[in-house]
Amino acid sequence: MDHFLYKDGQLQAEDVAIAEIAATVGTPFYVYSTATLVRHFQLFDDALDGLPHLVCFAMKSLSNQAVIKVLAEAGAGMDVVSGGEYARVKAAGVPGDRIVFSGVGKTADEMRMALTGGIRQFNVESEPEMQVLSRVATELGVEAPITIRVNPDVDAKTHAKIATGKSENKFGIPISRAREVYAMAAALPGLKIIGIDVHIGSQLTDLTPFELAYQKVAELTEQLRADGHTIDRLDLGGGLGIPYSTSNQAPPLPSDYGALIKRTVGHLGCEIEIEPGRMISGNAGLMVSEVIYVKDGEDRQFLIIDAAMNDLIRPAMYDAHHDIVPVVEAEPGTDKATYDIVGPVCESGDTFAKGRDLPKVQAGDLVAFRSAGAYGAVMASEYNSRPLIPEVLVHEDQFAVIRARPTFDEMIARDTLPSWM
Repeated sequence: MDHFLYKDGQLQAEDVAIAEIAATVGTPFYVYSTATLVRHFQLFDDALDGLPHLVCFAMKSLSNQAVIKVLAEAGAGMDVVSGGEYARVKAAGVPGDRIVFSGVGKTADEMRMALTGGIRQFNVESEPEMQVLSRVATELGVEAPITIRVNPDVDAKTHAKIATGKSENKFGIPISRAREVYAMAAALPGLKIIGIDVHIGSQLTDLTPFELAYQKVAELTEQLRADGHTIDRLDLGGGLGIPYSTSNQAPPLPSDYGALIKRTVGHLGCEIEIEPGRMISGNAGLMVSEVIYVKDGEDRQFLIIDAAMNDLIRPAMYDAHHDIVPVVEAEPGTDKATYDIVGPVCESGDTFAKGRDLPKVQAGDLVAFRSAGAYGAVMASEYNSRPLIPEVLVHEDQFAVIRARPTFDEMIARDTLPSWM
């Protein structure tokens, strides 16, 4: 469910008309619904009711300060994967004991930042990382709380570029070597083992891979406890998918996912962490664009819009689907046309959809890309010297720009000419 619905023929974000936002901030832009963000977080929180737990938002999916603050005030922790993300969540007022630091390439400087600023845990991904963290923590005279990320060699059956739990992926240590690596961690100074971490991929639409992975984690928990390690916390990652098209079968519900967690690891007496990103933010956002031209090609019509691949790269990068709808609702019986929907960037890859049927549109009309809240704004760039597009947050009948569009002068001013020029 989201809060982007037609009212009196106009697409709205909660109680604000999309056309009103477009008239104020210009196009293209991203718009997020506070009510949807909070609702989706609450669904996960409710799904784990009865277990000690923390739902940590995977902020790599959407990292705007205002969004972080909305979710933190709702009770979410944060999952970060870089020093920059750590700085962002701290700036938004999230305390260190609600921040989990993941990622395969943490640097000594990032470790130092988190240890001095406060951290719930590091999800350690390799023996070399573990050794560096031990050194940094010892230099600072502190203990670094750690889980170790195990790779369970489970096929998540998702897109190859977002699968993380197979033996060929770069993430974690092979689960077959876990006991050896935990023994190594226990012998290193400055480290405090608190649990196990696992994450097998993103946009999963079937619970079976989760079940296979969590069963392996449950077995490993018993083995590590028998070896004398303290395993009080299980970080089970995120990855539950969303429906990108109304024609697709809906993925499992958070309640189903929560029931699976209780069934597979609930008996272990561990605190549970999960790290959903896309499922919280994906359907909480739209990207809105204006039609520039309708162009007749040899055997097709092109709908040329003012958004481009630099604004939303998922279709170019992952062949991803987004439902695209007119901001003004089509009257019943309105003729449809088939379009290739493209942007103005000088790349053939700047294509959002091919052969897409839409109610007929014309230059000046607004269209909205649904399910654009996750991995949209955060992956945007200024390719072709196109400014990053605004982000807007809606709360009931109010809206605010939470990231402004830079001017050309502001973009150019970031460049510096060397002294010899």
